[in-house]
Amino acid sequence: MISFKHVTKSFRRARILDGIDLEVGLGERVALIGSNGAGKTTLIRCLLGEYTHDGEILIQGRNPRQERTDVLGLIGFVPQLPPPLKMPVGQLINFAAALCNTLPTRVHEVASRLGLDVTDILSRPFNKLSGGMKQKLLIAIALGRDAKVLVMDEPAANLDPQARKIFFELLAERAESTTMLISSHRINEVSALVNRVVELDLGKVVLDERMANDTSLTGMLLGRLVSRQPEPALAKALGQWNFRALDAEETQWEGQVAGPDRLRFLGMVSRYVAVVTEVSLSEIDP
Repeated sequence: MISFKHVTKSFRRARILDGIDLEVGLGERVALIGSNGAGKTTLIRCLLGEYTHDGEILIQGRNPRQERTDVLGLIGFVPQLPPPLKMPVGQLINFAAALCNTLPTRVHEVASRLGLDVTDILSRPFNKLSGGMKQKLLIAIALGRDAKVLVMDEPAANLDPQARKIFFELLAERAESTTMLISSHRINEVSALVNRVVELDLGKVVLDERMANDTSLTGMLLGRLVSRQPEPALAKALGQWNFRALDAEETQWEGQVAGPDRLRFLGMVSRYVAVVTEVSLSEIDP
């Protein structure tokens, strides 16, 4: 599906990619991790055909630099930082849909599932949207096409827990027919989404490891939490996860957590370790 053969890229005298060799197959969900400067963004831009480079990159046998229009029609891309576009949302959706020969209504449908009603914002400039709205729209544009490859850079960073749950469900629907490359600085952010981890350091592959595929993208966990005393900040945080208080004092809470979000949830809870006395997560039977 995706082939990197001795890919090397330098800027002036600085070598950013140093002989990358990777083969990524259909249905693989790959976490591309590494610190800042490791080469992740440069590798993605080479994959998208934005940079010239030494070596060879092929997507379904096609060169993304020489056949860029055809290749981009196969790729759904979600950048980490939304572009500063002043284009109205409706125009952006129509343009993106025409580019990949799909219907704008498909983008509308995915956005709606994520909790974004685009009919209310069609005339609003993209750059005037909130961070969460931009992220939902970019994901809808990427998933609203028949992409064989999804390239995502910190894709769920600005999503609320409910939208993240829907995002995981959308990925699960494409898991068998799509190759996914998910870039992140932190493995704990994406570990439950992927079945393979590739780490870059100084432009080289230093780790390439397949993971046990034991977490369903659509799995749900029942969460329970008890605090020793009422804590307004904790109550607000749990409310954002759609947890509900089981008592008037708001010291006992219950709610559901998407399986891939378990580490993110526990990370949030850890900020309140001084007042939390019990926390549990148990799998809900499908």
